[in-house]
Amino acid sequence: MASTASMKLTTKALEHLAKEPPADNVFDTDLPGFHVRPGKRGLTFRLYYRTKAGKQRVLTLGRYGTLTAAQARKDANEALAVVAQGGDPRAVLEAAKADAERQQLQTLGAYLTGPYSAYQSRKKDGTTTIRRIERDFADWLGKPMSSLTRADVERWQAKQELGKRPRAKDDPPPKARAFGTLKRSYDALCALLAHAAERELIPAHPLKGVKLQRPAMSNDDMADQASQRRYLEREEVDALFVGLEAYQEEKRAQRRSSRAHGKGYLPDLDDVAYVDHVAPWILTMYYTGFRPGDLFGLRWEHVNLDFRTIRKVIEKTAHHHPEPMTFLLSTPVVEVLRTWHHQSGTPRAGLVFPSPRNPALFMRPA
Repeated sequence: MASTASMKLTTKALEHLAKEPPADNVFDTDLPGFHVRPGKRGLTFRLYYRTKAGKQRVLTLGRYGTLTAAQARKDANEALAVVAQGGDPRAVLEAAKADAERQQLQTLGAYLTGPYSAYQSRKKDGTTTIRRIERDFADWLGKPMSSLTRADVERWQAKQELGKRPRAKDDPPPKARAFGTLKRSYDALCALLAHAAERELIPAHPLKGVKLQRPAMSNDDMADQASQRRYLEREEVDALFVGLEAYQEEKRAQRRSSRAHGKGYLPDLDDVAYVDHVAPWILTMYYTGFRPGDLFGLRWEHVNLDFRTIRKVIEKTAHHHPEPMTFLLSTPVVEVLRTWHHQSGTPRAGLVFPSPRNPALFMRPA
């Protein structure tokens, strides 16, 4: 621990040393081990000390200009007090720095853009989930995840329902949001918190058991709910089939008219079972109960007409259940698909209901 100079490291002395940098370390005459080290970026406060095991170590306190002489001396005294108690101040500082970094990672925003984004990138709708949380919980991004409370959730729901959520300066005033929309966003947030808790980044899920408050239903809401997710009545089923047949006949009549008025190159629709994809698509959905997304992605490789099965991954739950599932087909839908398969040229592969404009692309909702 050789030195070329020693003096009391006061503010005045440091101002002089900053203007005329010394060639080597300058040690303080009052506090053992406390010194400044010259460098290309100026003077740096440091402290030599010995650990309980007798090993000499050096602790960098900070740069002159960022720290004053009094601040650096105070930090040095605190470090020597740790040494006197048998501790290692550098280890304490390193632990404090690691804890600060860990605390920063525990904020909602840091976890969302870091580990959780990496996790969601493997999912089909992962990017949408990240954007939803980032947009709907913008005021919480700087908060530690463990600090979230029921009161936070209740205030958030009230603001969202009153249309007081954050918005850009030039955006129009936000509208009040439906309960179902809020629940999707809140469920996405809870999934993130559960993910962090499972990986022990936070001690526990801070919002576990906290539910959004469902608003009282109006008469219109109850009427709407009663009309959702129900079986079709016999009359409605009959009307569906009559409507499909009427649609096909209308298309055939239009084609006959077009061919009679100079467009004889268009195929004759009177000789085919289905004028386009509409009837087989709706009938397949009716007989199987598949969602539209599952039919958009349905391929002939998934269909086995001999064994009367469809084996595919369900689109909505693909990120939870990536394994394909086997579905038995009834006789009516087998006949629909067999007829459509023959009409499509008996392909061995490809989309069952491709885009009418480009058979290589998925058909999309209108």
